[in-house]
Amino acid sequence: MRILIAILLLTTLSLAQSNTPAASPTASGLDSAKLSELEAKVTNGDFKKITSVLIARHGQLVYEKYFDGDASTLRNTRSATKTVASMLAGIAIDRHQLALDQRIMPFFKDKQPLQNPDPRKDQITVEDLLTMSSIAECNDWNDFSRGNEERMYPIEDWVKFYLDLPVRGFSPGDEPKSQPYGRSFSYCTSGVATLGAALEHATGSRTDSFAQKNLFDPLGIKSLKWKYSPLNLTFTGGGLELRSTDLLKLAQLYLNGGRWPDSRGSQIVPEAWVKASTQPHAQIDDHTNYGYLWWLRTFNGHAVYYMSGNGGNKVGLVPDLDLAFVITSTNYGTRGMHEQTDKILSDYVIESVK
Repeated sequence: MRILIAILLLTTLSLAQSNTPAASPTASGLDSAKLSELEAKVTNGDFKKITSVLIARHGQLVYEKYFDGDASTLRNTRSATKTVASMLAGIAIDRHQLALDQRIMPFFKDKQPLQNPDPRKDQITVEDLLTMSSIAECNDWNDFSRGNEERMYPIEDWVKFYLDLPVRGFSPGDEPKSQPYGRSFSYCTSGVATLGAALEHATGSRTDSFAQKNLFDPLGIKSLKWKYSPLNLTFTGGGLELRSTDLLKLAQLYLNGGRWPDSRGSQIVPEAWVKASTQPHAQIDDHTNYGYLWWLRTFNGHAVYYMSGNGGNKVGLVPDLDLAFVITSTNYGTRGMHEQTDKILSDYVIESVK
């Protein structure tokens, strides 16, 4: 075990020390010409508003390019924050402060009675929120949905906004029991905001403080900026700003099975949670599954687990290549934003591996 920890410590040294320059891509088995082609396409505008691309291979930072700002710039990767909420939930579950099958309504007795009361709401669990498959009529991808996040932001109490939503209906054949993994996926930011509030109740600690103590401090992450609701709730649904190198640490952490190779070989996120959260629990479409607030998809024949946010932001890992990556972008709210970074990931990041 001591030998393993020593090896991990050496291989991830350049990530643990953010001022260490990136190793040579060529020496790490990457095609420099392919990465130079990527840089040219970003510079000439073929790829729009890409702000940074980072790659780690075998635990070493091997490619680091900033197209806007520099290494100290905080990146707003929008809904990539949701995956951080999953990491925090996993830590709390490992400590028996929270449980997957725990019902959330008892946390929020002060917000009842509810609009649109329905006994089925009493059955909503932590796992429902982690998989975006609760009974609430909440769909950010549908402008007409009662639960669309744009209707939440003007409201003072974001948690009560979610709890008050009506129960969604299902047409025949679309019921959860008819879906892969027995869940019907519906992208819902207010549900993840509510998960953050449940986490605060369960741990007895503000979510930003819990995250700093149990996730960010052990990774040496000090420079960050959270978004807060009008009631000063730490917003776990989006907007957390981190440096690109610190985003890369989160991906590398999962590539390491939740362990960070500092002098103690710290297990920061439980290994069992890393495995569970990157397994499919709901299906988004024919090509994409969803774990516990992780996106799961195959690119170029390689399984990829990633955090995703508006603008095309992607932070993730390719386990069979022992590769972690960060692609940040300010291409917010535009058509094709995710397709653009999908192409960067598949045609340049993954294809650069010789």
